[in-house]
Amino acid sequence: MRLRPPRRLVRPRQGLTALLTACALVFTGLLATGGAAQAAPAAKAAAWTPKPSPMTTPWTNQVPVDKPLPEYPRPQLTRSDWLNLNGIWDFAVTSADAGQPASFNEQIRVPFPAEAALSGIHRKITQNDKLWYKRTFTVPAGWSGRRVQLNFGASDWRTTVWVNGQQAGAVHSGGYDAFSHDITPLLNGGTNTVVVSVWDPSETGSQAVGKQRIRDVAPHSGGGIFYTASSGIWQTVWLEPTAPAHIARLDMVPNLTDNTLRVTVRGAGTSGQTARVTVSSGGTVVGSATGPVGSAFSVPVPSPRLWTPEDPYLYDVRAELLTGTAVTDAVGSYTGMRSVSVGRVDGVLRPLLNGRFVFQTGTLDQGYWPDGISTAPSDEALRFDLQKHKDLGFNMVRKHIKVEPQRWFYWADRLGLLVWQDMPSMDLRTPDAAARTQWEAEYDRVIDQHRSSPSVVMWVNQNEGWGQYDQARIADEVKAYDPSRLVNNMSGINCCGSVDGGNGDVLDHHVYVGPGVTRPSGTRAAVLGEFGGLGFRVPGHEWFPGGGFSYENQATQTHLNNRFVGLIDAIRQTQMPAGLSASVYTEITDVENEVNGLLTYDRQVVKVDEPRVRAANQALVQASRSPAAPVTLPAGQYRSLRVTTSGLTNRYLRHRDGAAFTDVVDSASSALLKSDATWRIVAGLADSSCYSFESRNYPGQYLRHRDFRIYKEAGDGSALHRADATFCPVAGSGGVRLASYNFPDQYLRHYNAELWLATPGGAHAWDSPALFNEDTTWAVESAWAP
Repeated sequence: MRLRPPRRLVRPRQGLTALLTACALVFTGLLATGGAAQAAPAAKAAAWTPKPSPMTTPWTNQVPVDKPLPEYPRPQLTRSDWLNLNGIWDFAVTSADAGQPASFNEQIRVPFPAEAALSGIHRKITQNDKLWYKRTFTVPAGWSGRRVQLNFGASDWRTTVWVNGQQAGAVHSGGYDAFSHDITPLLNGGTNTVVVSVWDPSETGSQAVGKQRIRDVAPHSGGGIFYTASSGIWQTVWLEPTAPAHIARLDMVPNLTDNTLRVTVRGAGTSGQTARVTVSSGGTVVGSATGPVGSAFSVPVPSPRLWTPEDPYLYDVRAELLTGTAVTDAVGSYTGMRSVSVGRVDGVLRPLLNGRFVFQTGTLDQGYWPDGISTAPSDEALRFDLQKHKDLGFNMVRKHIKVEPQRWFYWADRLGLLVWQDMPSMDLRTPDAAARTQWEAEYDRVIDQHRSSPSVVMWVNQNEGWGQYDQARIADEVKAYDPSRLVNNMSGINCCGSVDGGNGDVLDHHVYVGPGVTRPSGTRAAVLGEFGGLGFRVPGHEWFPGGGFSYENQATQTHLNNRFVGLIDAIRQTQMPAGLSASVYTEITDVENEVNGLLTYDRQVVKVDEPRVRAANQALVQASRSPAAPVTLPAGQYRSLRVTTSGLTNRYLRHRDGAAFTDVVDSASSALLKSDATWRIVAGLADSSCYSFESRNYPGQYLRHRDFRIYKEAGDGSALHRADATFCPVAGSGGVRLASYNFPDQYLRHYNAELWLATPGGAHAWDSPALFNEDTTWAVESAWAP
């Protein structure tokens, strides 16, 4: 994207005297504010009442009325002095083209969007509406002599701010990025009034909108993969004092080639100052360096403890602004030492973390809540979804076309999850020039605000062709803007009319239910950007009872567990060895009418067997670190395949009248039967790393699956036949299991003497879990008819 310099706010020079005044919050987020600043909001809180939530999460009824989300909202640029403005604000809705209303007849709990029950408004907002917010505040006396910044974590979409009747800064357009205004000249020294207007056209506009759609806020049928819109202020609003010349941003890139942290200290109002950055571990300084403001310099981090999902170690960082030798501003931060790249491992292009391949297994995380919609009810709730990823054995999360508050990234950094961050898409139609300019500018700001989080390993530019344009150019520009991470030009290049830009670091397919067949190219690693979508409804925990949608409904929790673990096992046993490097399961929780979640939408029920899912994911990750030797078969030779199920070990796979069966074969059997039970093993017709099985007495005819049944059929030259006739061997107890090439979660199984493709957790009779592993394991024996 286009590199833009940070905004420079030129202000009068003032001293440091007030900088050290203790009057506000420490990083833990405990509020300590003057009584005058809180008197008016407290009175409003007494009159405000919440709206009933369509579903209650464990945190719905624990949200404080007047102090929701009290934690310091920007963990990678912290100051001890600040004033949280979350709580009860006066509120009004006018027509979209109206000016400030004469009266504000409602109250809203900020920072929950107007559509959310937790806001206290809980009604549909359309492109014809403008939202108005109003409250008073008093600047703490201890802030005297410093500049006062009014900060918004995010507000969707076009936001204008007035303080004491005067507009503060420029109108902000963007729904997913933070913004600030220096309001010092607008303050009156006593009780101040802030008014905010927000206009959000949602999908009727041309801006980044993600999955938001204008909908009734009450649960309703339909909706598919799109959800209730989220308008207005939806992240923390706070005041913060700064020196006239102060640190505005830290860009930190670990460099493992020389064990340094490459830092750029971005300043506002600076002129002639230098910056000093100190890195500490457990209170002990490990490195410090001084450099120019606005230019990169290196801080030594000798023998670094590397950040990984298993050991997400974070170093403390302190950045200081120096005028001569005097410290005129200071902020706290943190970093993780890790590298992200793409390289060849045993000839296969793979994403690498700290120079090593580790399979990235994660989920699609939409970040929606039944009570707060886009805003989690609490910091504990925000952490909960990420912790559940860890509990279930995942090491990655794809944040799907939404950008979370910065504390979400803090928890991902601290808990140890690799993050694929999507840029929220525009609506499905092709964007015009103005929309493109706006989208790219907002993307730049999103990258800037999260570029220092060690958890973020990949930027995902576009999804399934939604609002697609200039894919190759955008991928190249994002890579140039942040070369420290991987870039995905299009997630789901095989889906929905999307156009692959042909570049970036990964080749990304979507396959439902999957896992399908995704292979790397000579220049891009292979990833499965979406798969799964296994649905299971939990009575009493449905957003709209009976209205749930999934890609494949599961009849019971047993089916769900078997089916899910079968998919993960198929990735481990066949797809990862063939070149797949990452997979994203849809999804971590149900969302509105989607019931694809591993958890219910209200976060009250974990649908799957947590230890079993964790073990499957851990086995997948471990296999990527210590791959097993590939299972090979004697290509070019005749062999017979014997049943290994106890009591049936005298039966062999044979064809009869074009279909495949098992039958008893022994030395007394007829020559025809022995011939029917003999197969020439050849290189796979669709993939030479797998195998096909050619009939001994009907050369040119192969075992193939069709509508789950197994037949012996001649090839018709089609790619479909070649894929159907190709099987990939995986280790079994006492033999080999033969997975379908194009349905790698399905295995060759004998059932009532017939041969079928069977699915773990499947709904057919031949998918029965009884003796599943035994029935799908075959002994490769000497040929009955050599």
